[in-house]
Amino acid sequence: MRSQAAETEGRQVNHECLLFGEELRRKRLAADLSLAQLADIVHYSKAQLSKVERGIKTPSYDLARLCDAALAANGELASLARPGPASRRQVLAVSALAAPAICLGSSVGSGNDEYTDLTGIFSTQLHHYRKLGQATDPAALIPVLAGQLAVIQEVAAHAGRHSSQPLLLIASRYAEYTGWLVQETGSDLGALRWTRRAIDLASAAGDSHFAAYGLVRHALMTLYRGDAAQTTQLAERAQVGTLPPRIRGLAAAREAQGHAIAADYSSTMRALDRASVLLSAGPTDAGQPVIGTANLTDPAEMIRGWCLYDLGRPRDAAGIIDGQLATIPDGATRARARCGVRRALAYATAGDIDHACRLTGTLIDDLMQVRSATITTDLRALARTLGRHQKSPVVRDLSPRLGTALRAAIR
Repeated sequence: MRSQAAETEGRQVNHECLLFGEELRRKRLAADLSLAQLADIVHYSKAQLSKVERGIKTPSYDLARLCDAALAANGELASLARPGPASRRQVLAVSALAAPAICLGSSVGSGNDEYTDLTGIFSTQLHHYRKLGQATDPAALIPVLAGQLAVIQEVAAHAGRHSSQPLLLIASRYAEYTGWLVQETGSDLGALRWTRRAIDLASAAGDSHFAAYGLVRHALMTLYRGDAAQTTQLAERAQVGTLPPRIRGLAAAREAQGHAIAADYSSTMRALDRASVLLSAGPTDAGQPVIGTANLTDPAEMIRGWCLYDLGRPRDAAGIIDGQLATIPDGATRARARCGVRRALAYATAGDIDHACRLTGTLIDDLMQVRSATITTDLRALARTLGRHQKSPVVRDLSPRLGTALRAAIR
C-alpha cells in the first residue's frame, strides 16, 4: 500500500498539473489559438498539449517556458511548472562551504623583487594549463594542478611577506581553475571547497575582491541546479559598486541567467545590459590571469543567447549563438562544445531538427574528448528534444552516437 505521504504528494502533483492545464487553456483561448496552432509554435504534438491541458500529463519546465513565451504570459505559466528548490539540507551544506565574508578593500599589486620572475613563470604555466583544459578530460588535469599549487605555496612559504603576496595571488587563480575543473567532473561540493581555498589564498595575498567572484562561481552551480532565486541572490551580492568592473559584469551576467530560468524577461534584459557595459571595460588587473572565461570575446552577448533559450525564444537564441561561436578560438574545444550543444538545442527546440542533428554530429568527438558534467546537462536536454522526433531519419541516424556521448559523460 502507498504511504499517506506518498498519496498526499500524488494529490499535490495532480493538483498542480490541473492548475497548469487550466491556466494554459485559458491563455491559449485568450490568444485565439487552437491546440494545433500552439503545437506548431512550440514544436510539441497536439496530443501531448491536450494531455497537459487536461491535467493528465505533467508539463516539463521546457514546455512551460515555450508556452509562456508563445502566449506572452510574462513568466506566469513558467512559474507554475518551475522545479522545486533544493532541500534545506542541501542548501545549508553548500552555503557553509561558499559563504565567506566579503571585505571590500583594495586589491594587491605585483611584487618587484626576485620572486617576481617566479610569479611570471607560474602565471605563464597556468595560461598553458587553461589551454590544455580546453582539450582534455578534466579528471586527468586536476592532480597536475593540485601538485603545481602545492609547489607555489611551498615557494611562497619561504619568501618574505612582500614577496609571497604575488605568489599567493597566482596560487589563488590555480585553486579557482582547479575548482572549475572539479565542477566539470560533476562534483559541486568539491568545486566549492576549491573555490573557498582560492578565496583564502587571495585574501592572504591582500586581494579582498576575489571573494565576490567566489559568489559568481557559486551562482553557476545553483544555476545548473535550476535554482533561480539563489542564483540571482548570489549574483546580486557580487555587484557592490567598489568591486572591479570585470567581477560586477560577470555577476550581472549570472544574475541575468537566474532571471531567465525564472522566465522574467524584463529583469533578464536589464541585467544583461549592465553586464555588457561592465564587461566592455575589460580586465583591470594587468599581468594577472583573466577572471572568468578567456575564450569569449563578448561574454554578455553569448549569455544573451543562452538566456533567450531559457526564456522560450529558441530561434532568437540560435541566431545570437551562431554569431558568437564564430569568435571562439579553434583550440578552445571545451568552450566550442559547450556553446555548440546549446546552439543545437536551440535549433532543435525551434523545430529545425535536421540542422540540429547536423550540428550535433560535428560535436560528438569533441564531447568525448573533453567530458563535461555541465555540458552534459544541455546534451541530455538535446537528446530529450530530439527524442520527440524518432520518425525522423536524421534523428535515428544520430541516436547511437549521441547515446555513446551521453554514456561517456557518466563517471
